[in-house]
This record gives sequence, structure tokens and C-alpha cells, in this order.
Amino acid sequence: MIYGLGSILPRVLNYLILTIFYTYVFGIKPYGILSELYAYLVIVLVVIEFGMESGFFRFAKDKEAVRKVFSHATGFVTILAFLWMAGVYFCIDPISTSIHYNDNKEYIIWMAWIVAIDSITLVPFAKIRQEEKALRFTLLKLFNVLINIALVITFLVIFPWINKQSITLPGWLYDPNLGVGYVFLANLMTSALMFFLLIPELRNFQWKFDRNFMGKLLKYSAPLVIVGLAGAINDSGDKIFVKLITGDQGQVGIYAANYKMAVLMMLFIQMFRYAFEPFLFKVSKDKNAEETYALVMKYFVITGLCLFLITALNIDIFKVLLLRRKIYWEGLAVVPIVLVGNFFLGVYYNLSVWYKVKDLTRYAAIMASIGALVTIILNWTLVPVIGYMGAAWATLACYMSMMVISYFWGRKVYPVPYQTGIMIAWTALALVLYGISALVKPENFALRVVWDGLLMLVFIVIVGLKEKSMVRSIYLQIRNRGRQ
Repeated sequence: MIYGLGSILPRVLNYLILTIFYTYVFGIKPYGILSELYAYLVIVLVVIEFGMESGFFRFAKDKEAVRKVFSHATGFVTILAFLWMAGVYFCIDPISTSIHYNDNKEYIIWMAWIVAIDSITLVPFAKIRQEEKALRFTLLKLFNVLINIALVITFLVIFPWINKQSITLPGWLYDPNLGVGYVFLANLMTSALMFFLLIPELRNFQWKFDRNFMGKLLKYSAPLVIVGLAGAINDSGDKIFVKLITGDQGQVGIYAANYKMAVLMMLFIQMFRYAFEPFLFKVSKDKNAEETYALVMKYFVITGLCLFLITALNIDIFKVLLLRRKIYWEGLAVVPIVLVGNFFLGVYYNLSVWYKVKDLTRYAAIMASIGALVTIILNWTLVPVIGYMGAAWATLACYMSMMVISYFWGRKVYPVPYQTGIMIAWTALALVLYGISALVKPENFALRVVWDGLLMLVFIVIVGLKEKSMVRSIYLQIRNRGRQ
């Protein structure tokens, strides 16, 4: 629960405060710059981190092993980080030219430093988790995001306000022309602060090198880079493709802002993953494990579809709350597509039971790579024709293909009695109800809210009547726990 707080709450704060703030302060092009460069950051981080977090957990069996694997993993990532920075400085001109940032090379350099520092702090954070220092982990993560928010507000609100009061701030402290660059600068300052706060963990570094052990560590971690890279392309590549194909930073901004309207679905999936991973292995030895996994899947599908309808049917409310500038509203059509795509991703995580229980994680790399290939092909095919809508459809197709492949592959390796028919029926019902809402839109806002609320109620009532035993079971558990 504490680890979840440290991982989920920063995401919530980042969205509710920073994303809303950025879309209010910046126009679509500056926000497009943010979205594109952070997409590059996600992909590069996967390569430099090189799966060392998982490698650390794999080999950290006792106190002596912890120190050994910590030193080797941290040392390897640090070397990659220094090589990365040297490469960026040496090739800054061709890099900035290829991604069209000749006038803002400092953005690339700052982002490169963020990648380098964050990658070096990866294993120290893993060590904190391995030592079960949950409170320190959570406080550091929360402190990280709160300091970042404070710096962003200082640079983009407080300093501009002071400047307007006829108080001239020194140029080294505030440059009104830097604009969106202050977001990267604030992030860099926060990352540097985190590095210093993690020095107690870094003191465990030993200057001893074991070639055989390093070989084992790399052999285990290297395949995970493929999985991570494919996942990063699936998650962030669409923002990059929209910019590279259209050359329009504004389209990136509109698409990225509306993509984040699926925040409820994305946060639900993230929280589910944190709960499901340990639960999956704990249940795996039970004689009724397969039935339990099937039940969890059904609960997930019903909850996910409710979140889909809550967001999609109330998009007129969400757009006012989350996207303050009307210029972003032209991209609202991507929201239901992205919601369904992320719902399929959640189902895929549920289906991961078969390759995790059977220790066949190499198949995850194959499925993630297929998803990445779908993402790349469809973005290059659709974006030139229909713009950022093509990126949304590519996202949906990517996660749907991974879900379908995992389902049929899993049936052969580790059959789970999923109630596939009823889950498809619930999904179809949710999509039909959304379609009715899209076709029948009362002009009056209040009537529209009531109408969409009734459609939501239809879904809940139909599912509730069909799943009476499930509803009653949940009710009794809540009542009994309340009495306890």
C-alpha cells in the first residue's frame, strides 16, 4: 500500500496539477514540445537502464550479494550514462537537426542530463525497495514530484508575476524568453536533488569487478531491454511519429493532451498491476488458481468498462475540468479510442498469467515486439492520411493485437476458464451505449448529463442483474469488514 502510494500518487499529482497547468499556461505547440521530448526520454531511459532494476532484484539474495549486484548494476548504468552524455554533446548538431530543434539545443542537453541522472538513481531506488524501506521510498518519490511542481510554478507563475511588478530579476535567475524550457530545467534540478538525497545508498558501491558475475547479470537483463523498448514505443512512440510525419508540433500537443483524458483508465490499470503481480504468484499454487484468475479477469473487465463509460459519456465535463483551453477540444475524438486501447492493455496484463506462471517471459518480448511493429506500421500508414487520429487508432490496434495473441497463445500453454462470451457481451454493451450517446446528443447541457447518466445506469443495472451473486458477495464482504 505504501509502495503504491509512492508510485501512484506522484502520477496523480503530475496529472491533476502539472498537465492541467501546462495546457492552461502553454498553447498547443509548446505543449507538443513537452510531449515529444518526454516521449524520447521514456525510450532512451529504457536503453540506458538496461533492465538493471530487474537484474538487481534477481541476484540480490543476501547481504553480500546485494552489495555485489548493486555495485555492478550501478557501475554499468553509470558508464552507459556517461557514454550517452558524451554522445549527445559530440553529436548535438545532427541530433537537433534530425528532430528539428536547431533553435533549442539546450532542451536536448537538459533532457539528456535528466536521462543520465535518473538512470543512475534507478538501482539505488531498487535497493531501497529490496531493503523494505517503503516509507523512505514513498517520501523520496513524493518529495520529488512536489519539488518539481514547486519549481515549475516558481518559474512559470511567481517569477513572471514579479517581473510585471516593475522588479527586474537578474538574467541568470529568470529569462522570460525561455518559456517551456523551464519545465525541463525544473525537472533537471529535481533529478539532481534526488541524486544527492540517494548518496547514502550510493555509498554501498564497491570498486570490485567480477567478469563472470557481470556476464550473468547482462545475460539476464539484456532481453528485458527488448521488452522495455517495445513497451516504450507502444506507450510513447505515437507522439514522436505524429511530429516526424506531420511536422506539426500543434498536432502533437492536441493529441497528447487528449490522450491524457484517459487518466482514470490508466491509473486504474497501474494500480491493478501493483496489486495483481504479487497476487498472481501467491495464488498460483492453489488448486483453484485458474478459477481465481478467471474471476479476477471478470471483475477487471466490468470495472474497466465502467471507467470507460464514466469518462466517455461525461467527456463534456472532463474537458472543462482537465483541458482549460478550448483549442485542445478539437482532439476529443481520440479519447474514446484511447480509452478502449488502454482497456485492452489492461486485459493483456490479466492474460499475462500464463507466461509468468510458466516462467516463459521471453514470449512477452515477442508479443511486445509485435505490438511495437503494429504501432510503427499503422502510424506511418494512417497519420499522413488522418493526422493524430491515426496515432489513436494505431494505439488501439497495438494493444488489441497483443491481447488477442496472448489470449490464444495462453489457451495452449496454461488454459484459464475465462468467461469470454459474457465479457465480450459486456464490452459490446458498453460500446453500443457509447454509440447511442454519440448519436443522440441533447442540445441542453443539463439534459445531456442526465441522458448520459441514464445510459451509464443501464449498463450498471444490466450487469448487476446478471451478476447478482457477485454483487451480493461483494456487499456481504464490505458489510462484514465494516462490522470488524
